[in-house]
Amino acid sequence: MQRNITTKKVNNGHSKKSSTIPNEKFLIFTLPLVIACVLIFVSCNSPYVSKKRGYFNIELPQRKYQLFNEPGFPYSFEYPVYATIVQDTTYFDNNPENAYWRNIDFPQFNSRIFLSYKVIGGKALYKIKQANAVYKDSMGINQFDKMVADAFTLTNKNDAIATSIKDSLIKTPNGITGVFFKVGGNAATAKQFFLTDSVHNFIRGALYFDVTPNADSLKPVQDFLQADMDHIINTFKWKNSQ
Repeated sequence: MQRNITTKKVNNGHSKKSSTIPNEKFLIFTLPLVIACVLIFVSCNSPYVSKKRGYFNIELPQRKYQLFNEPGFPYSFEYPVYATIVQDTTYFDNNPENAYWRNIDFPQFNSRIFLSYKVIGGKALYKIKQANAVYKDSMGINQFDKMVADAFTLTNKNDAIATSIKDSLIKTPNGITGVFFKVGGNAATAKQFFLTDSVHNFIRGALYFDVTPNADSLKPVQDFLQADMDHIINTFKWKNSQ
């Protein structure tokens, strides 16, 4: 580094050397501060650009189906080979009203389809609201109109967080009729349905995920399982219907 040396006179007649060397330590500490201030000023005056939210990539299995046709069951259908069927042993801390309640589990998606079967005209345990607003278990009859109304009521319980609720009539080549519900938004169960012959049999299905509901992140899986639900419905048969 080249230094600039000057001389000046002092009172005693002697000359004294003085240096105009920049204070290097001062520059070391102040220069980063100046740069930071400039960057803050630039960023504050730049337009905001939102970042897209990313989700994990989900591998979807190849579609293939197998038959569920247990002896003594009032129904049969085809379901995916990457799913398992297990008996539903509890229903909101109560026992299912018959042995034909089943869950179709999809372990790789942390999801399941609950299937709850009822005999039209059969007896079942219902929770009846008393005058003191306390619910009490009471034996009742499975009336067709009431079960249809209950299916709509259960779907509409998502109304507080749903962005939309759409229902469509079902009629399959096997003569199965019912209603399919699609619930928009972050509902706990975005896809539900019921099937019936309106005389003997009634079954309700609902797709649940064992994760916090998020319509955006779950959409690829929901769309994939929608096709599986369609296949279950289209291959569904009543075995005891006259």
